[in-house]
Amino acid sequence: MAVTDKKTAKTGEAAPARTVRIQLVRSLIGYPREQREVARGLGLRKVRSVVVRPDTPQIRGMIRKIVHLLDVE
Repeated sequence: MAVTDKKTAKTGEAAPARTVRIQLVRSLIGYPREQREVARGLGLRKVRSVVVRPDTPQIRGMIRKIVHLLDVE
């Protein structure tokens, strides 16, 4: 007999997670190292690169640090 989690057994599927689409629209050249590292942490490497990340407070904080370089949807 298998043990199941009662929360997942009731719904049968996970709740859809909210996501944020982030695009780097300006070059990181000339900006402080901290801002370049935040972009790298988000997964943005080149101008016009796009990543989809979960909408969490941590990701929102990273976006806020470099909002002048990004297009967020």
